[in-house]
Amino acid sequence: MIRGDKIALRARYEADLPVLHALHDDVLTRSRTDSRPWRPIPPELAQSPFAVTEPSDTAVPFSVVDLGSEELVGAATLWGIDTHNRSAHLGLALLSDFRGRGFGADTVRTLCEYGFAVRGLQRLQVETMADNAAMIAAASKAGFTIEGTLRRSAWVYGEFLDEVVLGLLAHEWAS
Repeated sequence: MIRGDKIALRARYEADLPVLHALHDDVLTRSRTDSRPWRPIPPELAQSPFAVTEPSDTAVPFSVVDLGSEELVGAATLWGIDTHNRSAHLGLALLSDFRGRGFGADTVRTLCEYGFAVRGLQRLQVETMADNAAMIAAASKAGFTIEGTLRRSAWVYGEFLDEVVLGLLAHEWAS
């Protein structure tokens, strides 16, 4: 387990699936975080986006837990890990009851600690919808810089939206 100020990142447990699956069943939100079309998937299937899987060299899924209450507040992932170029992407999703309480920013900072201090990565990247002010603010608080906008690059629930790419380098995080 790796601890932030408000949250801890821990391994995902089978018991987490019914709670985390609410993130998948929120069609509009899920459509904004996954480039694949949404489809109904029961939580017990191996295809569930939150299924407990074997360890991987390219993705590390975490459950996000509130340090105060020990409640499960969401999911976070370091994905697309490229060990040659020492880079990865990060993403997170918080259950609606836990948004707006600083958990997102703390999760981003804690994922950065894992990526830079534990994994020895050189670069972390976030891609999010241009109107996702909460994620942009959380990443900015952790030191990420907006590197560009991919205009109308994401098909989300009936319309094309712009995506913003943010990056953070290890030496920027350490300072």
